[in-house]
Amino acid sequence: MNKSQKLTKMIFLAMMVAVGVVISPILRVEGMCPMAHFINVTCAVMLGPWYAFVCALAIGVIRMIFMGIPPLALTGAVFGAFLSGLLYRLSKGKLVCAFLGEVIGTGIIGAIVSYPVMTLLWGRTGLTWFFYVPSFIAGTLIGGSIAFIFLKQLQKAKLLSRFQQTLGGAVYSGENEVVNDALGIAFFGFIAYLVAVIIVNNFVAEPSPFTAMIKYIVLAAFLLAAVVYWLCKRNKVKE
Repeated sequence: MNKSQKLTKMIFLAMMVAVGVVISPILRVEGMCPMAHFINVTCAVMLGPWYAFVCALAIGVIRMIFMGIPPLALTGAVFGAFLSGLLYRLSKGKLVCAFLGEVIGTGIIGAIVSYPVMTLLWGRTGLTWFFYVPSFIAGTLIGGSIAFIFLKQLQKAKLLSRFQQTLGGAVYSGENEVVNDALGIAFFGFIAYLVAVIIVNNFVAEPSPFTAMIKYIVLAAFLLAAVVYWLCKRNKVKE
């Protein structure tokens, strides 16, 4: 990596921190910050695990100091950012692995670590080890899916590898687009599932057995669409 690439990488890192701080309040509730996960996955793919970790750490510290956010700003970001970049590199450039790294790192590891941190350092009571897991996973599914779709479009436009090369990072071919597209449809299903849950729980006064099943019907529909897409496109690619 030459000096120009190092400077470009540092400028890009600073931009990602600035953008992360600005957009983090969007859709935020305590225990769920979807746009932070968008930044995590994007930075992990563009810069790698260590830079993604530094980016998440810087954003978390700034949010805690200037916005009064609890330590969840750190526990709900740094583990996912690093694991996202790590799995992306270990998988040789599979975007779905970057997404899964964020879900596992934040949704499970970060959520569990948040329990002792919030209890011992923040004085919160009535928590359990898995208290933050549902909200953290929901946030990662939303933000991670947005990042996956965004990066997938960059990959299709042949821009992702160009950005990675300019930043002096590892460049991958991004093969097997059919699988990635099918997974993208499936991820939309998880977002639609969460939307259905929110609508039913907040806007349906007396849920019936059918309304209780809507979330599962929506998720199943997207998963079926993903499988059908994969089967159809796979056959065309073989031809």
